[in-house]
Amino acid sequence: MRTISVPVDIKASPERVWEVIADFAAYREWNPFIREAAGEAREGTTLTLRMFPEGGRPMSFRPKVLRAEPGRELRWLGNLIVPGLFDGEHAFELSATGDGTRMVQSERFSGLLVPLFGKVVSRAEGDFARLNEALRRRAEET
Repeated sequence: MRTISVPVDIKASPERVWEVIADFAAYREWNPFIREAAGEAREGTTLTLRMFPEGGRPMSFRPKVLRAEPGRELRWLGNLIVPGLFDGEHAFELSATGDGTRMVQSERFSGLLVPLFGKVVSRAEGDFARLNEALRRRAEET
């Protein structure tokens, strides 16, 4: 198992940050990593995501939403081909700060192929940082 975590401070309320995260149809307008997204931020639903990792090939996933608490957390679980091979539990966790929101984007990778996908996992931290910065700019716009 391997976990990465990338925080960002955003000068916007947790509710505003949630609006941006949960508006999957608008990802193509601002998100450099998850450029195509569809579905509903509701527990038990399945999303359709197309990720464009820097220096890698685009990947499509259909993760299941595990938790969707507006203004607090969005969490999903995706896998490669079958569960247990290469799974990723992705989370956006929001907490109010004195002047906005601290958002932590993280992913816990597990499964038999994690050791073979070390490069992919290592590059994900940079992709998360790019997404976080774009999210910060988008949420602070209004």
